[in-house]
Amino acid sequence: MDLRVIENEETELAIEIAGEDHTFMNVLKSALLETEGVTAATYDMNPEQSGGQTDPILTVKTEEGTAPLDALEAAAAEVRAKSTAFRDAFEAAA
Repeated sequence: MDLRVIENEETELAIEIAGEDHTFMNVLKSALLETEGVTAATYDMNPEQSGGQTDPILTVKTEEGTAPLDALEAAAAEVRAKSTAFRDAFEAAA
């Protein structure tokens, strides 16, 4: 997975996540919105300036005192934990 930081401020982060689609981005966005200190999380697959389809650009805004990169790390860890739990339950059921 290739990431390109577009903006990294005290309470806002924008990164491009190459090769991902709505499936992954919706899961990550949902996890971010459940993360303490996150005030907004969204992504854009087709920014006006691109002239067409692009890799998604994720934007995360946080409360003062919460670093957006830390929030992203926590959300990614939560996605991983839920994915692992699902895989384990699926394998146990087979």
